[in-house]
Amino acid sequence: MGAMFRSEEMSMVQLLIQPEAAYQSVAELGELGIAQFRDLNVDINMFQRKYTSEIRRCEEMERKIGYIRREIVKDSVAIPDMPEEIPRTPNSREIIDLEAQLEKTENEIVELSENNHALLQNFMELTELKHVLEKTQVFFSDKSNVQNLEATGGEAANDGKPLGFVAGVISRERIIGFERMLWRVSRGNIFLRQATLEESLVDPKTGDSVHKIVFVAFFQGEQLKARVKKVCAGYHASLYPCPSEYNEREEMLRGVRTRIEDLKMVLGQTQDQRQRVLLNVAKEVPNWEIIVKKVKAIYHTLNMFNVDVSKKCLFGEAWVPTDGLQDVKTALVNGSAAVGSAVPSFLNIIATDEDPPTFNKTNKFTRGFQNLIESYGIATYREANPALYTIITFPFLFAIMFGDLGHGMILFLLGMWMVLWEKKLDKNKEEIWQLFFGGRYIILLMGIFSMYTGFVYNDVFSKGMNIFGSAWSINYNTSTVMTNKELQLNPTEDYSETVYWYGLDPLWMLATNKIIFLNSFKMKLSIIFGVVHMIFGVCMSLVNHNHFRRRVNVLLEFIPQMMFLVLLFAYMCFMMFFKWIMYSAVTDEDHLKPGCAPSVLIMFINMMLFKNQEPLETCKEFMFDGQDTLQVIFIVLGLLCIPWLLLAKPLYIMFQRKGKSADHGSEVAHQSSSNHHDDEPMSEIFIHQAIHTIEYILSTISHTASYLRLWALSLAHAQLSEVLYNMVFTIGLRNDSYVGAIMIWLVFWPWSVLTIGILVGMEGLSAFLHTLRLHWVEFMSKFYEGLGYAFKPFSFKAILEEQEAE
Repeated sequence: MGAMFRSEEMSMVQLLIQPEAAYQSVAELGELGIAQFRDLNVDINMFQRKYTSEIRRCEEMERKIGYIRREIVKDSVAIPDMPEEIPRTPNSREIIDLEAQLEKTENEIVELSENNHALLQNFMELTELKHVLEKTQVFFSDKSNVQNLEATGGEAANDGKPLGFVAGVISRERIIGFERMLWRVSRGNIFLRQATLEESLVDPKTGDSVHKIVFVAFFQGEQLKARVKKVCAGYHASLYPCPSEYNEREEMLRGVRTRIEDLKMVLGQTQDQRQRVLLNVAKEVPNWEIIVKKVKAIYHTLNMFNVDVSKKCLFGEAWVPTDGLQDVKTALVNGSAAVGSAVPSFLNIIATDEDPPTFNKTNKFTRGFQNLIESYGIATYREANPALYTIITFPFLFAIMFGDLGHGMILFLLGMWMVLWEKKLDKNKEEIWQLFFGGRYIILLMGIFSMYTGFVYNDVFSKGMNIFGSAWSINYNTSTVMTNKELQLNPTEDYSETVYWYGLDPLWMLATNKIIFLNSFKMKLSIIFGVVHMIFGVCMSLVNHNHFRRRVNVLLEFIPQMMFLVLLFAYMCFMMFFKWIMYSAVTDEDHLKPGCAPSVLIMFINMMLFKNQEPLETCKEFMFDGQDTLQVIFIVLGLLCIPWLLLAKPLYIMFQRKGKSADHGSEVAHQSSSNHHDDEPMSEIFIHQAIHTIEYILSTISHTASYLRLWALSLAHAQLSEVLYNMVFTIGLRNDSYVGAIMIWLVFWPWSVLTIGILVGMEGLSAFLHTLRLHWVEFMSKFYEGLGYAFKPFSFKAILEEQEAE
């Protein structure tokens, strides 16, 4: 947890690496994943950098691997997932061997694909020829073809010329246009016969199924024959030789069938060989992809290095966590040793005015909470990290709104399921699921805290529990209780005057004025928790001022902000506790009795308006002596905080500048530079401070009211749960016979679906979003700047995870 309090301290380092050791050294750094390199060749085109040719080699290998993967997928061969143990980065010699292996594999698959395509093309042509020979048998046996041609009015039908024909196959969707075109070009002097193939054929180019039709076109004359062939070519119809004699057709058909059977055998052998090759290759594809990605990333990183004029050394710059400097030095030593370099590589820490990146170390438990904060904005370098406190405050504020022991248990079981089976569930890389799965520990804690608050509220699926008895007792006789439903319990007689030791007394869950009581209780509780949360946020600004050595801001900003918040709103919370402690149902000599308990809200409004309210004759206006004077003092001090916050800091900066112009080496000048206001004109500083003051004063009021959402959502969730129970589940409880047991079983399922879908799903999402807003706006705005940028180191693990997610 100490590492999460603020981001890691970063150092800018300069790396001096020998060219022969550069590849291996950067590979070692990629395995570590702790160095974010700067591009020192921004002005140089990517195609003119030193390692561009190596990157092109990697891209060519990626192209080959992509082709191999597509062929494997096309043949429905399973490819293993990314191995858990990532293969090591290869050396230069192994890269050459990999290139040769990929070249050989690609050529082998290409050759097999071309042979298979040629065989399939031949098979389809023979199959079409077989269908032509079979389907045209009936066409030639029909003697009416010449008669039909004469009936069309053909001019050459009776000139004694022999009747010619062409036979072929055409796609079914083209037959209508094909037939119309033949009619036009022949002026009706062509007779077309056609027969549909029952079975579909496979296109060898696309692998899609196509439906075709066998046709025979009868005509007379060579001129018409030439026209028919042109139309067939235009409509991509395949023409096949077809003898006019029956015996010749039968002989050709037998030969075609024999060739088809032989071709099927050859196709099967070819496909088996292709399957064997692809099965062997599929096991290596994931490793090849990882290796090539690693090598390509190394050369991309090396292109960020500067080359010495003598070309004997490479210079690189990188941000590195300060506590990881020794690891970087070790990686450089290992890189040089791996290639047997006699000249060692060096690491120098350099000074820079550039803002370092923000790096917060996380684990699988804290990563989800850190992501919540970084969704709002990356923390400014080394400022206090809200994620550490969000681990507790986020599920707690959520639970205040969602407090139900039963619903919390559902969330807890969901979170526990994702935590216990996280390795298996993490394999699902679907984006929405990964977003949900990344918050599994948040869901787990939200469930635990909701179970706690549900126990405090004494609420389980809208029903109460009576585990520890009640502090109330009924003093009516049995007959009165059974006949009168409007009985009331008098606190002076029926209450034991002992505070219920944990949570809400179960008797309140049966009271008709339960909502009135819970309304007041939860509203006050929301304000109390909200003020405490905001005070904590302002205190965190003190931590930032101290860390960044802006201690003068403690006097100029922190103290007036804290005074304004405490003197007004923390005082209001104090009065709530004071009222709970001092007033009871018993009348005493100080008139502290129920009818005399003043409204805290009315008292606070009168305090802000400097008004007095006439109390009852037997009551006092204020809760204690001197309260009116104390409230006036608090109001005056609170109002004084406004000009203090508005003018103190700009005036201080103005006096600093005068001192700076008089003494350039003074400590005052140093403090001014630490506040980052040296380059701003005074007018902008006054305007900026005015905006900051107005924002803080108004937001303190609005943010306090904003925490009332804790009360509103809690009350709404409880009432919605009760309405669902009364309208659905009680249907099965209205009958005390065996029918009632059946009805309970029947209504349980819709009640469960509605409970999970609405009360847990929709209400849970609503409470989650409201809790997120309370942290982003009401809490973090008090101290969190969020103006930094994320630390993105050169890491093989991060590169491979990002690629896998895509």
